[in-house]
Amino acid sequence: MLSTLIGFVRSFPLAGSFATCTAYGKAVAGVAIVSAFAALSACGGAEPDNAVAQMDGTSGLARRCASEKAASAVEVAGGKFEMGQSGVYAEEGPVRMVEVSPFWIDRGEVTNAAFATFVTATGYVTVAEKPVDPDIFQVPAEQIPPDMLKPGSAVFTKPSRASNRYSDWWAYVPGASWRRPYGPTGAEYRPNEPVVHLAYADMAAFAKWRGGRIPTEAEWEFAAKAGQPDYIAQPAEANSWQGVFPVANEKTDDFEGLAPVGCFAPNALGLYDMVGNAWEMTSDFYAPGHDPARPTRDPKGPSENDAYDPGNPGMPSRVIKGGSYLCAPNYCRRYRPAARTGRDSGMGASNVGFRLVYDTAEAARGA
Repeated sequence: MLSTLIGFVRSFPLAGSFATCTAYGKAVAGVAIVSAFAALSACGGAEPDNAVAQMDGTSGLARRCASEKAASAVEVAGGKFEMGQSGVYAEEGPVRMVEVSPFWIDRGEVTNAAFATFVTATGYVTVAEKPVDPDIFQVPAEQIPPDMLKPGSAVFTKPSRASNRYSDWWAYVPGASWRRPYGPTGAEYRPNEPVVHLAYADMAAFAKWRGGRIPTEAEWEFAAKAGQPDYIAQPAEANSWQGVFPVANEKTDDFEGLAPVGCFAPNALGLYDMVGNAWEMTSDFYAPGHDPARPTRDPKGPSENDAYDPGNPGMPSRVIKGGSYLCAPNYCRRYRPAARTGRDSGMGASNVGFRLVYDTAEAARGA
């Protein structure tokens, strides 16, 4: 939980990179921690209500979405592939040949409807729905802004004018959670959209209940590539940002925010939304680049102690893959299977989801 708020502004996957609020970053380094908490409102961007007005609606009526079909799992035979990509972002290399064992994987991202079934069956309460323990800040309670102690999560808010400051388009919104992705005054969750605002612990709890697990980065990338060559150009069949990020989304893909699962053509394995829509969590801890010294058979990332994220130093991040609806050519080209970045796993956001893999056909059939 310490990483949840002390890593708050520094660990958001924006349109493919992580936010750093200058005042807050200085405080974490030991400078003026009190003023840093006071500056969190400035780090947050516009008012939450703006996010609701700008991000709640879509124009996706023109697309026919295969959400029901996307709820099943498919078998992946396993095999060798070139993991990583050169010529785009340094952390995606070096490219190396690896091999993954057979597994089963969900066709689509876990939806709000599926997560709601889990919550109804178990009574589970997510991290974003719980009050924050003031002791994690290690300062007197009266110095902590009250909103930072309320349950909530990180919501993208489109700014009213062009900006290259991450703090202008992310807000910590009290009351935001998977149930109300845009905050307490926004719409309730849409059943067929990817569930977001989950910490890694929430995803792992769902996976255990469902009989699956969070994929490794290698498994995820192998399934996403599906034997196809690497590319750099923005794909037409993915929910991403068309126009100038973060102010002008032309919505030529029919969506401004999240899309229901299965609205875009599947890849060669029949998997939907492996790129775009929501970033997807993996079980691997993050370090910049692929370590050539690591095993090539069913590789995994570094240990928690060896994990390192330059955008979130001192806190072990996990690898997220595939980009999101916020990825645009002018700011992020991470709408690709090899794309990767680190994510503080202690806190959710409005553009991070997940899907499951399974080790047996029986477990996959139960999905």
